[in-house]
Amino acid sequence: MLRQLLNVRSTLQTTQVRTLTNHKHNKKYIYKDGVKYNNIYYYPRTPDHVDPPIEPAKLFRVERIKPLKGNPHWEKRILRDLGLFEGGAIAIVKNIPENNARLWKVKHLIHITPITFPHGEPTAEDINYTFLKENGECIVAKKLEVPAERIEAAEKFENDPKRLDKETVQRDLRLKWLSGWKTPI
Repeated sequence: MLRQLLNVRSTLQTTQVRTLTNHKHNKKYIYKDGVKYNNIYYYPRTPDHVDPPIEPAKLFRVERIKPLKGNPHWEKRILRDLGLFEGGAIAIVKNIPENNARLWKVKHLIHITPITFPHGEPTAEDINYTFLKENGECIVAKKLEVPAERIEAAEKFENDPKRLDKETVQRDLRLKWLSGWKTPI
């Protein structure tokens, strides 16, 4: 009886192994409708699915999110080369294959955000007026020019002889505060 159970068990194991090995070898032939991109097969959800066109970002905002302690020296060297060795540092990195390969090696230590330009890319004159948000938007804040009428009105207000200056108002209010309830009434 025991011998029969062992034989059944061994035949089940061999059939499972055979199906697994056959499935493993025939895996690339199971789905025939896949689209090959370089070495990757993509299987769309629907047959008429078309990927939307993608415009890759030119720059990445890279932020270190994990500590360096306990990491190998080559990962620390990559982070030092990127300028992310200090805590809370942010680096701007070009989207080129060399940098992408380095970022891939330390992807568990960093957070990568593509930089977008919602109001257009800055020019050389706009460099001083740009700032980068945490979500990767690069905003160009142009220098605001004040109209000449407003400048003239402000100067007229400042130089008005009937206007009390700040020091006189502060001195008068301080004397009233110190006198307290002693009013001439």
